[in-house]
Order: sequence, then structure tokens, then C-alpha cells
Amino acid sequence: MTVLDIVTVGDPVLRERAREVSAEELRSEAVQRLIDDMIETKRAANGAGIAANQVGETLRIAIVEVEPDNPRYPYKPPVPLTVVVNPELEPVGDEQVEIVEGCLSIPDLRGAVPRAAAVRVRYHDRDGEPHEEVRRGLTAGTFQHEVDHLDGILFLDRVRDPTTFSTWEQFDRHGREAFEARARAIVARLGE
Repeated sequence: MTVLDIVTVGDPVLRERAREVSAEELRSEAVQRLIDDMIETKRAANGAGIAANQVGETLRIAIVEVEPDNPRYPYKPPVPLTVVVNPELEPVGDEQVEIVEGCLSIPDLRGAVPRAAAVRVRYHDRDGEPHEEVRRGLTAGTFQHEVDHLDGILFLDRVRDPTTFSTWEQFDRHGREAFEARARAIVARLGE
């Protein structure tokens, strides 16, 4: 496995809608290797997820995984490794939660983003098996963030109040404690 370069904001590939992956293409050695490399890249960067266009590939593939004690996101509940191919999201209900997000493609910046509190996720795994599940809370936010990438949308586009933007250092100094308390409340109420 290889740690790939992560594309950063300003590269046009991040604004492209990734294309659907056929069943035959998904089975190919090249796509399976890409999935392995995306997993390795996400883990090396301590991310909660990564989408294919973040490594320069416009395929509708994303990885979601939150390992326990993730140093970037210690407040997120663990999520087992999930390979998401050709995902579709549908909000479940009207409730929204505000999540302070960061992004591997936007180094050293965070901002508050309203996200659906629960989403129904339909996708295929790396073996082509279909899945349908409801994700809630912070985990729902992570799935929405990654699917946004596949649609060419960055969390910057979703921030309603630009005064919430901060560097990681300033977030740690001035915002982390309050957000982590809100995040724990979201997890306690919604379970993820």
C-alpha cells in the first residue's frame, strides 16, 4: 500500500463531480489498489474519511473510518472501516446539528457546518455488496462531508457564518472545549 498525495483546495479536481464506478471497474486490480491506498492515506493523515477526488481520482469512492483515540478528532465515536462506493444520501427528518469540521484537503482550517442529524446511506462496499443504513450525529456528518467531496463540494461552501473559520491552533485555544462539549451531547443524544 502507498500513502498518496492529498490534493488541496484550489486544485480543480476537488470541484468535479466524481463519476459512478461500474461493477466490473470496482473488481479491477487498479480500483482495489486505489481503495487500499486511500485507506493507508487516510490513516497516515489521521483523517475520519477521504474521498477519491482528494487523491486526484474522480471515482465515486470514499473511505470512512474513525479509529479510537484519533488525534485530529478525539471527540468522534469510533466508526469501523467502511468503503463507500457510489453512495446516495437522504436526510432522515429535518433536524440539523452544527459540526465544526476540518478537512485533509484544507489544511489548518476549521469551520461550523450545519448537517442533517441523521441520514440514510445507500452504497456498495468494495466487494460490490449493497448496503443501506441510517447514520446519526457526528458519523452522519462525516458521511455527508465525504459525499460532498464526491459532488465537488467542500465544507467551506457549507459554512453559513464565516466568523466560525479558525486555524487549528486558534480552535484549540478558543473553541475546542465548547465544541467538544456540544459533540459529546450530540453523541449522547443521537448515538453516533
